[in-house]
Amino acid sequence: MQTGLPQTPSGRARGFSLAAALIVAALAIGLACWARPADATLTADQTQAKIDAINGSVSDLKAQVAEDNRKIDSLIGELSGLRARANELEAKLAAKQAELDAVEAALEREREHLAEVRARLRRALKILEDQLVSLYVNGSPNVEDMVLSSSDFGELVSSAGYANAIQDRNESVITRVEELRDQIKAMVEKMKVQQKKLQAARDEIAVETKQAEDARDAVESRKAEFEASSAARQARIDALEAKAGKLEDSLPDLTMDPASSSAPRAVPPVAGSVAVINSDGTASPPADAPQAVKDVIAAGNQIIDLPYVWGGGHGSFESSGYDCSGTVSYALHGGGLISSPLDSTGLTTWGEPGEGNWITVYGNSGHAFMHVAGISLDTSGTGGSGPSWSSDLGWEDTSAFVARHPSGL
Repeated sequence: MQTGLPQTPSGRARGFSLAAALIVAALAIGLACWARPADATLTADQTQAKIDAINGSVSDLKAQVAEDNRKIDSLIGELSGLRARANELEAKLAAKQAELDAVEAALEREREHLAEVRARLRRALKILEDQLVSLYVNGSPNVEDMVLSSSDFGELVSSAGYANAIQDRNESVITRVEELRDQIKAMVEKMKVQQKKLQAARDEIAVETKQAEDARDAVESRKAEFEASSAARQARIDALEAKAGKLEDSLPDLTMDPASSSAPRAVPPVAGSVAVINSDGTASPPADAPQAVKDVIAAGNQIIDLPYVWGGGHGSFESSGYDCSGTVSYALHGGGLISSPLDSTGLTTWGEPGEGNWITVYGNSGHAFMHVAGISLDTSGTGGSGPSWSSDLGWEDTSAFVARHPSGL
């Protein structure tokens, strides 16, 4: 007796179909595994293409930012002159207004004095008028009356002298008061003329001041527009670079060889607490200095070969050249001590007052430089060649500058 089911043709066909399906599945898995490297290569190419496109956009944006910064630097140079002119005119206007106020105050005092003198004159004239009325009513004393009414010759002389004295005094008072009135009237008229001249001069200066302020404000507005445009583009650059960074992270084989980095080589420190200037113009920081001081010196080393450019380093820390305050700002930024560039006037209020132990910035409305760990970073005395280090700290008179220093340094 057969206990198993018979192997019918249809059963064998199902067995062959199942086996074929398993073989096809295995082949499909194998093909998929074999094809995956090709897909990965294609994905890498696509990723690199995206990175290249991003880098192209970043390059274009950086070129636009650089152009904005050049315009900002130019506007800062123009703005410096306009600010100085506006400040000069504002000071002249204030001085002329003070002079006018003094004249108007003096004129008011003389007017009050004139009113007092006129009152005195009115009183004197009233007294004289009363005396004239009395003489008219009682009659004028004559020589005969004086002789008959006098008991002796002495009394006669006394009476005549008294009458003459009264008459002379009245005439003298009237004359003096009239002269004083005329003098004060002349003084008041003279001061009125002076007042009109001062008002005209003040108004003329006020017009010049308004024009200078309008020109300054227009440049300030243009500068703000370029700064906003530059900031927006920089934000776009940051976003694109962050995106490119994420894409590059997915391609470990594309990681840059650290040996190919173009970052500037750090200058090794020297023993002690005073920096040393090397033969190539760079400065070696002292080993005893705080890290921020070493970073300031390292930042200064990066720009010593660049030319002097008026307004350079103001629109952005990165520039093709630097002026005095741009140089100081770049170095301080390298040490993490400021977040945006300052002009020479702005440096006079930066940080803490007085000289520091490691860093001192000297500034006024026209120039700025700094002392760092016993050496100086300056653009003066370089013949227009730009920022440079110097070990001579005494060649520039610091008494003409405001000294400031970073807190704790």
